[in-house]
Amino acid sequence: MESFFNKLKVEIGDLKQYHSASELIFAIRSWIAYYNNNRIQMKLGGQSPIKYRQQAA
Repeated sequence: MESFFNKLKVEIGDLKQYHSASELIFAIRSWIAYYNNNRIQMKLGGQSPIKYRQQAA
């Protein structure tokens, strides 16, 4: 969990750049969707989870 939150903190960036809570929530949700679905993972042979699932099907 610590690694996940560290990556979120680093990649979302400075919280002062968001003008409202809804902007920040949107940015976090978008990043989590990217993290879970599109991020390249070496344990999946250098593919995103979506591409890996498509090949397995």
